[in-house]
Amino acid sequence: MRVALAGAGAVGARAARQLASTDEVERIVVHDPDADKVRAVVASLGPERAAPASADDVLPGAAQAVSVALLAGPSGTHVSLARRYLEQGIAVVSVSDDVADVRGLLALDGVARSHGVALAVGAGFSPGLTCLLAAHVASRFDHVDEIHVAKVGTGGPACASTHHRALGSVAVDWRDGRWVERRAGSGRELCWFPDPIGGADCYRAALPDALLLAPVFSGVERVTARLAANRRDRITARLPMLRRPHPEGGLGAVRVEVRGRRGAARDVQVLGAMDRPAVAAGAVAALAVTAAARGELRRSGAAGLAALADPVAMLTELARRGVKAAVFEGAALS
Repeated sequence: MRVALAGAGAVGARAARQLASTDEVERIVVHDPDADKVRAVVASLGPERAAPASADDVLPGAAQAVSVALLAGPSGTHVSLARRYLEQGIAVVSVSDDVADVRGLLALDGVARSHGVALAVGAGFSPGLTCLLAAHVASRFDHVDEIHVAKVGTGGPACASTHHRALGSVAVDWRDGRWVERRAGSGRELCWFPDPIGGADCYRAALPDALLLAPVFSGVERVTARLAANRRDRITARLPMLRRPHPEGGLGAVRVEVRGRRGAARDVQVLGAMDRPAVAAGAVAALAVTAAARGELRRSGAAGLAALADPVAMLTELARRGVKAAVFEGAALS
């Protein structure tokens, strides 16, 4: 299996390391506008495992007849690249958590289906790991009424920039069979994440989780997503970032709450995970790439991992790689 990696930042580099440890991955072809990042990734993996994309390649990795393309670059680059790969019959995995990217990628469903390949959208920390957690929890219910996602932390500079914009934009929720737009930075809710993160105030933000989850669960009434933020984050969200993001963020966490019916009773279950977001996102992306190459995704077309992947198999492998889910134990207040 040969993999084209477009984007060698914090998440792309982590995903490359995960892929390099997978036996069937023969070569990773790395492309990034920053030549130093490409050299760093290739040097860390070794020339027998990785190589820079040729400057002459109109489509990075095309000359090497890759099996899957992993898009881990900044937002705004994913849709055009994905279309070009799909039109060559190459499966695509995108880690973007930008709403515009996710909408554009989902709109490529017909292109992916016509070429018989999958386009895994939002295959990172959140969305990505959150989609797997939601699908796993939902399987325990007879009917799912609500799904609520929350996250804290960023994977790298590109991720931090996306989150900054998300707090100053418009949130998209699914409510009672229709899409509802709400002001980002509103709707404060105290959410509890696995230790040592603990509790954090979370707010509506321009996050794509609902776009990926609502179509999967028939009859779901509400799907929301929130982002942890402090007062400064909310005040400065509509301004340029005041300081340069850290090359790789610290610890982060995700939380997925599912409400629904089991038999005649209503129930609430919560799963979470804690890790460095870039590390967890890289692991999820790498597993999605290998699943696409092996033909293990459920169908062709564009969708999130809740629709495409086997959540139990993928969560089990993630746990083996150190990305473990935690179960909330306690009494939920109605």
